[in-house]
Amino acid sequence: MTASSLCRKTAEKSAKSRIAAVGAIAVAGTLLLSGCGDQTNDKKSDSVSNAPLADKLPQDIRDKGVIKVGSDIAYPPVEFKDKSGKTVGIDPDLGEALGKQLGVEFQFENGTFDTLLGGLRSKRYQVAMSAMTDTKNRQEGIDEETGKKVGDGVDFVDYFTAGVSIYTKKGEDQGIKTWSDLCGKKIVVQRGTVSHDLAKAESKKCKGGKKIAIEQFDNDQQAQTRLRSGGADAGSSDFPVAAYAVKTSGGGKDFELVGEQVEAAPYGIAISKKNPELRDAIKAALDAIIKNGEYDKIISKWGVEDGAVKEAKVNGGK
Repeated sequence: MTASSLCRKTAEKSAKSRIAAVGAIAVAGTLLLSGCGDQTNDKKSDSVSNAPLADKLPQDIRDKGVIKVGSDIAYPPVEFKDKSGKTVGIDPDLGEALGKQLGVEFQFENGTFDTLLGGLRSKRYQVAMSAMTDTKNRQEGIDEETGKKVGDGVDFVDYFTAGVSIYTKKGEDQGIKTWSDLCGKKIVVQRGTVSHDLAKAESKKCKGGKKIAIEQFDNDQQAQTRLRSGGADAGSSDFPVAAYAVKTSGGGKDFELVGEQVEAAPYGIAISKKNPELRDAIKAALDAIIKNGEYDKIISKWGVEDGAVKEAKVNGGK
C-alpha cells in the first residue's frame, strides 16, 4: 500500500466519523494529504542527506537520486541476470554499497560492451561499470585497433584487478598453454574486450600463414555456447569470468582453464572527463567501503579475493 492510498483511506474514515464538522475535516484532510505528499519527497531527501558522502556528488545527481550505469549484463560473476531476472554480481553489489555512501541508487542498464563508452559520451549513462579494463587508450579516447582518436576519453576509478585467461572444452586442451599455441586454431571471444585485442595481436605474430581464426560475439555467454558446441578450439575471458564458467557450466564438466592468466590490469568505473566531481565522489565512496570492510565482504562473497584492491585509484591503467 502506498503512502497516498493510506492517506486517502484515513481521510475518508475521519470524514465519516465527523460528518458534523465538515469544514474542520476539509482542513484536516487537506493537511493530511499534503503531509503525505511530502513524506515521499522527505524519504528521498533523507536518504541523500543521511548518506555520509552525499555532499560530494554533483547537485543534479543528488536531486535525481540516481546514477545510471551502462553495463553488459551477461558477464557472470561480474554482472548477470539470475533465474528471477534480477541483475546480480560483483559490480551490482559494489554499486549498491557505493550508493549507500552517496545516498543514491546505482541503476544498471543493459548494453553491449562495445557501445558502453559511446553511451557515456552521449550522456545516456553517467558511468560505465562492466568489468572494463582501465587502459591508456580508453583514457585518451583512442581506438584500440586503429590507433585513431574517436572521442574525449574517460577517467577511471579502479576497483579490481584481473588478468585474461584461456579455456578449452574439458579434456580437449589440444596442447594449448599460451597464446602462441593458438596459431592455426580458432578462438571465441567477446567483441571489444582485452581478450579480443590479445587474439588479434597474437595472430599477427603467427608464422607460416597459421593465423588465429577469431570469432567474436556480442557477449561472453554466446562465445561459451559456441565453444561448448565444438565450434572452436578455445575461448578467452577475464580470469574471474573464465574461472566462473569453468566452475559452473555443465556442473563443472564443460570447460577447463589452460595456462596462466596474462595482462593483469585494473577494472575501472568509467566516468566522463567532463565530470570530475562525480569521479572524485565515487573514488571517495570506494575508499570508504574498502575502509569499513564492505568491499572485502562483497569480493569474498563471489570468491575473487585475488583481485581485491587496497585503495581506490584514478587512471591506474597503462
